Amino acid sequence: MSFDSRPAFCVSLRGQELRATMAVQMELHKIIITDTQDQQIIMLKEVDGERKFPMVIGTDSATAIERRLKGTPAPRPMTHDLLSNVIEQLGGTVERIEINNLQDHTFFASIHIRRNGDMIEIDSRPSDAIALGIATTVPIYVAEHVLDEVC
Repeated sequence: MSFDSRPAFCVSLRGQELRATMAVQMELHKIIITDTQDQQIIMLKEVDGERKFPMVIGTDSATAIERRLKGTPAPRPMTHDLLSNVIEQLGGTVERIEINNLQDHTFFASIHIRRNGDMIEIDSRPSDAIALGIATTVPIYVAEHVLDEVC
């Protein structure tokens, strides 16, 4: 399966503000898990460029991302596995993850799900969205204005 890595045009509604943004495709470049810290780091890198930036995430999310990257099965479905199974059983497919905002040092994201020809946008923490999409190579996009703030 291949994805178009050109910038995507996205419209985002947060509160009362309607904002159209360009989004740039990124990839998970690195995950750093340290046993002595409560917060872990993932690095996202631009697919067709050089920009990259870190995101601090919790240990549970980092462990879930690492497990899904490695294809390590869990004895019972974990939260991200459960959500993936629910989306699939309801006839949906995750099309993309979008990190669409940064406010007060907190990233915001959305999961874009296609079901019956409709696109459904679900608000999410970026780490949860990435953990959900990483095992199935769902593309990750970051809004240009977010990149401008972090790169």
